[in-house]
Amino acid sequence: MRATARLVARADRHGRTTLTELRGESPLLLRQVPAAGGGRTVYVVGGAAGPLAGDDLRLDIEVGPGAVVRVQTVAASVALPGRPRTVSRMLVRARVAADAVLHWLPEQLVAAAGCAHVTESQVDVAEGGVLHWRDELICGRHGEQPGHAEIHTWVDLAARPLLRQSLTVGPDAPGWSGPAVLGGARATGSLLIVDPARPAEPAAVRGTLTRLPLASGPATLWTGTAPDAHTLRGLLDGANGLSSIAVTAGAEEHRVVRVG
Repeated sequence: MRATARLVARADRHGRTTLTELRGESPLLLRQVPAAGGGRTVYVVGGAAGPLAGDDLRLDIEVGPGAVVRVQTVAASVALPGRPRTVSRMLVRARVAADAVLHWLPEQLVAAAGCAHVTESQVDVAEGGVLHWRDELICGRHGEQPGHAEIHTWVDLAARPLLRQSLTVGPDAPGWSGPAVLGGARATGSLLIVDPARPAEPAAVRGTLTRLPLASGPATLWTGTAPDAHTLRGLLDGANGLSSIAVTAGAEEHRVVRVG
């Protein structure tokens, strides 16, 4: 199966975000829901099972100056086996303009036994743009070993490399569950925040969670491992002190509600 989806957001003269383009194909169906403060929230709705080996899926996101968009999924994605000797692919490409805000907060990707899946994320953030980018991978369903899964994330800030991160798990990746990689954990994830308004924070380690300031810009990367999806989500949300994210009409109004 091949499917593409595209989301383009612009700010109008009143500072409210409008979606000038919103289209998709099963299983990448895009649905807009009401959001507070003039921003826009879009859910990616899976119109079919998968991704199945052999699927080729692509999502393009463009957030124009002053626009604020939050993208979520309604449920976890389960990468499943399909045609022999084929791979399922998911490509996400995003562009975030100056004074724009993008929250990419999907549910987890589950690498089911026998799958062969590759996810690639390519993100370009202009100087002054704000990005929250979360990735979470669950290694197999309950009681099973994972199939083959690769997660690649490339983020550029102001046309300069900011983050290059890759992870491979499964039977074709020797040592993936060893102490140098996941240390036996079944769930792993990361949260990248690019925000020029946030104060710089030093590197830190808290149990299985690390915080790393990135050298190429006003950005911080949290990476964690956990025994299950619920614990992992708690780590990543707690690391940033998030109880909610206000999606407002412009980057200058972007705020984070902290707990504790």
